[in-house]
Parts: sequence; C-alpha cells; structure tokens
Amino acid sequence: MRQIFLDTETTGLYAEQGDRVVEIGCVELVNRKLTGNNLHIYLNPGRDSHEEALRVHGLTTEFLRDKPKFETVAEEFLAYVQDAEIIIHNAPFDIGFLNVELKRAGKLPLKEHVASVLDTLALAKEMFPGKRNSLDALCSRLEVDNSGRTLHGALLDAELLADVYINMTRGQDALLMDSGEQEERGGFTVERIDLRGFDLQVLSANQQELAAHTDAIEQINKASGGKVIWAQEAA
Repeated sequence: MRQIFLDTETTGLYAEQGDRVVEIGCVELVNRKLTGNNLHIYLNPGRDSHEEALRVHGLTTEFLRDKPKFETVAEEFLAYVQDAEIIIHNAPFDIGFLNVELKRAGKLPLKEHVASVLDTLALAKEMFPGKRNSLDALCSRLEVDNSGRTLHGALLDAELLADVYINMTRGQDALLMDSGEQEERGGFTVERIDLRGFDLQVLSANQQELAAHTDAIEQINKASGGKVIWAQEAA
C-alpha cells in the first residue's frame, strides 16, 4: 500500500480570499516503510505572506521570488500523488488550498487523482477525546522527537506526521511490517507473516467475566430451545 504524508505552508489562512501555497512537503511510505522517495517544492505565491503566517514558516517574499509558480509544477505534483492514500493533519485546510491551486492551473480537484484522503486530526480526536491533538501534542504523547521543529516546514511536518501515524496505528496493522515472504493468491501479492517473532500478551478472563459469559450462553441456549453447540459440548 502506497501512502503519502502531505503538508503545506501558505501565505495565510483563507484560500478563497487569495492566500496561496508557498511550500509542499510529501513523504512516501510503502507497506509502512519509508522509501526516501519524497517530494519537496517551494512556490512563488505572487504575493506577500501575512505577518502571522510568516512567523510560522519563515518563508520570505525574497526567498520565494525565484521559485516556480504552482501551475508549472502541477503535473509533477499530481503524478507523484496519483492513486495513493493521502494522509494529512487537518486535511480540510490543506485540501482546500490545493484544490484552489489546482483549479487555477486548470486541473480537477485532488480527490479525482488520489485513492483516498485520511485526516489524522479526526483520527486523533477519536483516539484521544478531550485532549490536545495538534501535531506537537501528538509528538509529545507518542514520543516522536520533534526537537528540530523551531519553525513549521512542510517536509519536516510531513516526516513527523508519518512517525506519529505509525505510532497511532501500531496496534492495528503493525503486522504488515517485516514479514519477509510473499505469495500470489488470485492475482494479488499477499504477505506471509511469521507470528513466532511476536511476544503477544494473553489476557485471561476473571471470575466475574467468566460468570457473565456462562450466564449469556445459558440465556441464548434457553431462547434457542437447547440448540447452542457450546452448551451441548459442555454437557
């Protein structure tokens, strides 16, 4: 599975009011492994950044003056993200800006080019309700080193997001990593996983849970007229 972790920096907060993208950073993972096939582009927005935005990313008008316009790199960007799952922290913000840029370049919205979009901010709110779920807060909570993040940078933030996501989903699909073997089934490549290398914790039911389970089986058995197989085997 190909996943692209994406972040942007912009001249301000409102794409519909003329703010533009000044930086795009993308980090590629394939089967949960960094490939090094990243994409990093600075863009000339044709306007100054708002003071608040400049304090965030530090990309001055002078620095960006000789950088390409978005329309000149749109094809390169779309080719890179084509058919991938795009993972973004606070996706509506970045997608909104990219869609405006794509429209200016005469291209279809981003969703027409990619397989799907996952918002890690929404995912974090489900996992950690009531807590701060900014990228910095998640780095701290999940022990991801963000000590080099003095200013926001699209590529650095995309790299941090990849680490955060891997830690957030480790319990769900970490078994996709390092299987070492593959086989073909029905035209698809399937990973063969050797579970002997995993130290899996076994949690035994306590007496209260066992009693509740027995009671539930008895109720089901009674309701079905004695047709519960487990009850028959126990007898």
